[in-house]
Amino acid sequence: MIPRYSRPDMVAIWEPQTRFRIWFEIEAHACDAQAALGVIPKANAEAVWKAKDVTFDVARIDEIEAVTKHDVIAFLTHLAEIIGNDEARFVHQGMTSSDVLDTTLNVQLVRAADLLLKGVDRVLAALKARAYEHKDTVRIGRSHGIHAEPTTMGLTFARFYAEMARNRKRLEAARAEVATGAISGAVGTFANIDPRVEEHVCKMMGLEPEPISTQVIPRDRHAMFFATLGVIASSIENIAIEIRHMQRTEVLEAEEYFSPGQKGSSAMPHKRNPVLTENLTGLARLVRMSVIPALENVALWHERDISHSSVERAIGPDTTVTLDFALHRLAGVVEKLVVYPENMLKNMNKFKGLVMSQRVLLALTQAGVSREDAYRLVQRNAMKVWEKGADFKTELLADAEVTAALSPAEIEEKFDLGYHTKHVDTIFARVFG
Repeated sequence: MIPRYSRPDMVAIWEPQTRFRIWFEIEAHACDAQAALGVIPKANAEAVWKAKDVTFDVARIDEIEAVTKHDVIAFLTHLAEIIGNDEARFVHQGMTSSDVLDTTLNVQLVRAADLLLKGVDRVLAALKARAYEHKDTVRIGRSHGIHAEPTTMGLTFARFYAEMARNRKRLEAARAEVATGAISGAVGTFANIDPRVEEHVCKMMGLEPEPISTQVIPRDRHAMFFATLGVIASSIENIAIEIRHMQRTEVLEAEEYFSPGQKGSSAMPHKRNPVLTENLTGLARLVRMSVIPALENVALWHERDISHSSVERAIGPDTTVTLDFALHRLAGVVEKLVVYPENMLKNMNKFKGLVMSQRVLLALTQAGVSREDAYRLVQRNAMKVWEKGADFKTELLADAEVTAALSPAEIEEKFDLGYHTKHVDTIFARVFG
């Protein structure tokens, strides 16, 4: 991913130096286990750790790979140059390349998941704070983009919080799903390496042994991981879309913070555009791009092929880096979002009481009017508001069929905003506990 949409901590997980460091640790821990089992001399296992504090020469490894056309062999050759050919004699004993590559990928994905969880936590904290801040800030709810009934801005933040909390659980599950390692040798039978080596390496690398691998770790695990990232990205877009709508000039119920010196347009000095949330919509698309390739990686030939490899070299870093950046950008947007309660009330009252139509409908049915007739009466007066700009309550009070069923006081009571917010505390208790 380009630096513009990257955070250093996540990028570092995918740097070549980090990858080679993990390769080294896997090989060194495997040698320790082999020595403990008496398969290789203890001295040789100890010698491998001479490279513990070495900065691996990435250019040298690339130079060797240009000849060998094999990345793991190139690394092992470079490692032998560092610790000595005789000392390196038993490195990679009984192992196959996928033991190193797949276990390393899962270590990286677990580390990436830990950073992503921190990003989700920041988003959750921001949403919760804004939800309580605006728990009773009344705004109009919309369905199909059209005024529906009153809600509160706090409930808007709360539902996004609940969605992101579900995503956190999904991400925790995806992390566990991918936190396995395999040191099982060619075609996964342990023919040339003891299963206890795998157990030791996985323990040292913070993973669980893969119950059954072929020559690769099953890719359904990775499909689940990237699908989860795709869901989180869609939730980010869900929040971003709401903010983009609220910032429209005709709505202006909230807007992204516009910092001193910021410019909105090269041509129009008056512009204050929702550029951050528009960017989040685009970043969400990039994250979701990885889902289909990850699903297609599940089907491999027999015990292994490498059709998945090129895909994962791209989607591993690109997707985690992009989502990490998006989470922190979203958190910043929510933390600094400027909310306009007065505009919310102004928008809600634009159609002069129209949003109370359901209360009147229900009251008429409770007063003995059939539902069909009640709907006809309410809609008849509502259309006057739509088409002529009339006041809904005034029209109802002037309608003889309506007042035959409801008294003026009963009609007046149906326009109480508090009716729509009476269960906000109950919903908050459900969401926040």
